[in-house]
Amino acid sequence: MSPGILRRSIWENVRFALGAMKAQKLRSFLTLLGVMAGVSTVIMMVSFVVGFNNQVTASFTAFGTQLVQFQKYEPRFGGPGGPPEEERNRRDLTVEDAWALKRLSKLVKAVSPERYMFGDPPVVKAGRREANSPLVFGAAPDYCEANVHFVDDGRFLSDVDLNHIANVAVVGPDVVSVLWPLQDPIDQELTINGRAYRVIGVFEHQGQSFFGSSDNYIAIPITTFDEQFPEVKNGGGDTIHIATVPRRSEDFNALIEEETAILRARRGLKSNQENDFALMTSVGRLRQFQQITGTVAAAMIVIAGIALLVGGVGVMNIMLVNVTQRTREIGLRKALGATRRDIATQFLVEAVTLTGVGGALGIGFGLGAAFVARATIHFQAAAPLWSVVLGFGVSTAVGLVFGMWPALKAARQDPIEALRYE
Repeated sequence: MSPGILRRSIWENVRFALGAMKAQKLRSFLTLLGVMAGVSTVIMMVSFVVGFNNQVTASFTAFGTQLVQFQKYEPRFGGPGGPPEEERNRRDLTVEDAWALKRLSKLVKAVSPERYMFGDPPVVKAGRREANSPLVFGAAPDYCEANVHFVDDGRFLSDVDLNHIANVAVVGPDVVSVLWPLQDPIDQELTINGRAYRVIGVFEHQGQSFFGSSDNYIAIPITTFDEQFPEVKNGGGDTIHIATVPRRSEDFNALIEEETAILRARRGLKSNQENDFALMTSVGRLRQFQQITGTVAAAMIVIAGIALLVGGVGVMNIMLVNVTQRTREIGLRKALGATRRDIATQFLVEAVTLTGVGGALGIGFGLGAAFVARATIHFQAAAPLWSVVLGFGVSTAVGLVFGMWPALKAARQDPIEALRYE
């Protein structure tokens, strides 16, 4: 058979299959549900995982890809019960540890000790206006360089502010929009739990991230923070974070080794003892999250596979019914000269057409769900082209696999017996 004749034969079979589906809409739709569910699950799963990964990647890279941070507890994504007892019993890191890293490290560019007011937020006011629960934290001059979070107006904290325990603050754009919507915030006064602070700077706008708003912050000197909130410093919690970055990007791994050695020496750890502090990097944290999303994606693929299996069995059943119902037609075609190959091709193309339509509907449903997520909750779900191609390819493969037995059964029909069939 020439390629042209083969193409015409396949196209005629496709048209015949579409006509049969149109004539039996309900039965065809019920048959396609499994394929639609499997393909749409694949598209939605890929879209949302890609969206999550993009948002988390943007959130972590906002802190800089070279961030090396030391803290008391190991980084983790939630989990019941809090940190284990071994971590709770660790000695706290201190501001003095941060200054030692800055003094002794030859590879470090910036060292930023930070203490955060987690839990119940303090009351922040300017006159009668009250801010929307901003995150208040104590910082040092290197904060901007270490966290890639710079000032857009005014200035950041200085060594003089730390040494004099100054009542000064650098605020985020969200704080400005609530407390001084029509005023220049520089040199304005705000109170934090009743203590007055003078605004000396405004952070640049960063917008929303995976962790919430990056603009609802207030930074004060860490010495002032410790004086006003001694319970945070002495409360035994995750009391301080020490963020550092290397002078050169190629020194990233060497900086981790150097700073780890400095902290181990300061804490009197022997060579056979494990670190009694945690190390967090943006790259490591991102990989940890991607492992979680990978596990979720694998579970969704299993669910999609089950749906496709059910859909494939449905397609095989409906094609077997078609073979039985059209036995006389098969006998007539064979009597007119149709070969086994022609009959098998006819029913195989019908099965592939059936699942291909189901795959196309599933792709449309999955893309529609991703679009709704983008439009309604501003979640950046995105289905890459390969996922669409994969979804359609899998659906047609289901048709090929589960349509093979009905097609072979039809091809093996005896023409004489088939013509006698009522």
